[in-house]
Amino acid sequence: MSITQENHVNGVDTATLFATIGAVKEQPELAAFRFRTAHRWVNGTQSEARFPGFYGAGQEHTHQHDTVITADHPVVLVGNDNGPTPAELLLNALGACLTAGIGNIASARGIELHGVRCTVEGDIDLRGILGIDDVVRNGFDNIRVVFSVEGDAEAEQLAELVAQSRARSAVFDVVSHGTDVTVEVAGR
Repeated sequence: MSITQENHVNGVDTATLFATIGAVKEQPELAAFRFRTAHRWVNGTQSEARFPGFYGAGQEHTHQHDTVITADHPVVLVGNDNGPTPAELLLNALGACLTAGIGNIASARGIELHGVRCTVEGDIDLRGILGIDDVVRNGFDNIRVVFSVEGDAEAEQLAELVAQSRARSAVFDVVSHGTDVTVEVAGR
């Protein structure tokens, strides 16, 4: 096996992963990241989002590919169903973050994965959003994430990958613990 293959587990460059962890331990200021999105209203309830780049590891970065995500509401919620709802995109972000964590953690532990599948469901009562009942919250009442993980490890170890991913997930933290959010209108 070549050195390149030895340093990759589940498609993760483990040498780079461990080097990154080491660099951040030595220089904690490298851990400060700022991610950005830019949104444009299209029509009705539809908008488009782009990802203009981010700051991290002491410098600005751009993504290798321009990604555009369209969000909309379904027809039943007065949209044109040109994309997932913002609430579905939030569920997607949660599932994607947890799944990425499992890939990294399994690789760091040398566990070969054969498959990881995840479903994420959230229950929401629209009476809050529609202004019908001020007691009903606008967001999800609860969210359920269910994983199926297959790999070269005991079921206990695979479950531990999910638990560790949950413990380290930025999106899980934001969804479950909340984050201060400011909303303002920029001057013309």
